[in-house]
Amino acid sequence: MTGPPHARKGAPAARRSAPSGPEAGGSARDQAVLRRRRVAGAGILVVVLAGGYLLVSGLGGRAGSVTVAEKYARAYAAQDPAAMYPLLDGDVRERLSLARFVELHREAAATATATRFVAGPVEAVDDTHVDIPVTVRTRVFGLVRGKLRLEFAGDGDNPGVAWTRNLVFPDVPQGAELTRTVELPPRGKLLTRDDQVLAEGDARTPEPDLADVAAQTVGQLGPVPKDRLEELTALGVPTDAKVGISGLERALDSRLLGTPGGTLQAGGRVLAQRTPRQAKAIRTTIAPSVERAAVAALAGRLGGVVALNPRTGELLAFAGIAFSGLQPPGSTFKMITLVGALENDVAKESDSYPIQTAAVLEGVDLQNANGESCGGTLAQSFAKSCNSVFGPLGAQLGGDRLVATAEEFGFNKAPDIPGAATSTIPAGGDIGDDLALGSTAIGQGRVQATALQMASVAATIGLGGRKPHLTVAMDERADNTKLKPVVDPSAARTAGRMMLDVVAYGTGTAAALPGVKVAGKTGTAELESTQDCVPTEDNPESCADQGSITTDTSAWFAAFAPGGSGPKGGAITPKVAVGVLLVRAGAGGDTAAPVARQVLAAALG
Repeated sequence: MTGPPHARKGAPAARRSAPSGPEAGGSARDQAVLRRRRVAGAGILVVVLAGGYLLVSGLGGRAGSVTVAEKYARAYAAQDPAAMYPLLDGDVRERLSLARFVELHREAAATATATRFVAGPVEAVDDTHVDIPVTVRTRVFGLVRGKLRLEFAGDGDNPGVAWTRNLVFPDVPQGAELTRTVELPPRGKLLTRDDQVLAEGDARTPEPDLADVAAQTVGQLGPVPKDRLEELTALGVPTDAKVGISGLERALDSRLLGTPGGTLQAGGRVLAQRTPRQAKAIRTTIAPSVERAAVAALAGRLGGVVALNPRTGELLAFAGIAFSGLQPPGSTFKMITLVGALENDVAKESDSYPIQTAAVLEGVDLQNANGESCGGTLAQSFAKSCNSVFGPLGAQLGGDRLVATAEEFGFNKAPDIPGAATSTIPAGGDIGDDLALGSTAIGQGRVQATALQMASVAATIGLGGRKPHLTVAMDERADNTKLKPVVDPSAARTAGRMMLDVVAYGTGTAAALPGVKVAGKTGTAELESTQDCVPTEDNPESCADQGSITTDTSAWFAAFAPGGSGPKGGAITPKVAVGVLLVRAGAGGDTAAPVARQVLAAALG
């Protein structure tokens, strides 16, 4: 009998060291088959591997089973059930649909919290069985090592895997199902940027003198939300666990959970076990002095305040509904319209516009706030927040380009902070006619934004068009000045200069700080119509107090500081950007700008 002397019919498969000759070349993976040959007259298949010989003995006419097993192993390692399914025996495929086959493998991987599958070289057992050694890396249970034992049916030329359900995962006995028991470690501790305790233990207790800061920032724990069930189940979180649902608890939930532990088993067989591991304490970006300033300035009103460092992306403070409150952003959206008009050559810094109280779009007057006459240069029109200029600019820019610019600033995209609401704008083709475009360009219509989003817009302009990556964890900070600009830097710098004018002589003078150049933009978002009041016959004085009504508008302000140029003429990198929203609180310049001033002063102090 020819062939290696130890390869005998009925003997177990064996491997030896890789040859030193030409057959040692090729793929670095042991399971990559380079060449096969049958040893004459012996019924032995020698499979030459990159890592050595795999001697498959006793297969007789079923040498094709090894080929099928190798294909199955590659597909299993890639977790590609669609590639595994055609390798199954025809009788199996008649009673088991592809969809169900895929579902069973997905469920097993989720149960095991699997992140990676590695299949070793196949090992022939006897005429009808081949083993596939498998190593599975899991999030919860560590490495799981075992085998898939494939049984083959069909004739020797066309063998198929006689698949049974236990083959979804290695070492699951026949008739058993893969199950797990999991538990969480104690939740991780939250700290301020200066290492004071914001929340610890099951009660999430802060240091006594930080109770006011913790009340605004820490957030709440609650049942697993439906929209996170799949995500958290894959992480090994028990379905009855309490998880972060708001604030820092939500934003850092995946880290605060730590590493779950437990037992992975099949029937009575334990496949793997690991003890839960508590997460390290997380040092957040929250600055207590800035947070207290934000809370004091908000003064219990319905609204949201955000302060962030544009360079590093650190959220220094947030209060109220800063992450969740979606409202029309009003004229703060003109920051985006201005940048879009400049970078698409719809407007130039040298352009001038008629001084008027309204612009006519689609036969309808788009009025300025309080019927004010304004216009002049582009800078003056921006400083005075002229709807009569920026509505028509939006119509000229067009829906597609306006929306594209908004999306570069982060609209219609999930925020960097988990749990924060997504700010939205309709697709360009869905906005409507020129009047709808004009309304959208001034932050009305169907535009919705959070204070967090508008603070990010201001920060992006302050960074010369670079959109900062935002974070609430100190170890996730980045140098955002090195990012690639998302909008034209020249347009962003021009917009930044015009935002200085808003605070210097425009609608945002209430945000001015002594000795600091503040760049900002006001917004007053109409929640109901404040225009064209018509007195009734029964009450001719019904419109007399229209100008004093403030509850039908939300007040906005977005800003960065310091702005302007440095001694050598280059733009100054701002140290802080803010976003302020006060719901049904009147005009942005009257109520939101003073809030921004207080927070800016605290952050710069």
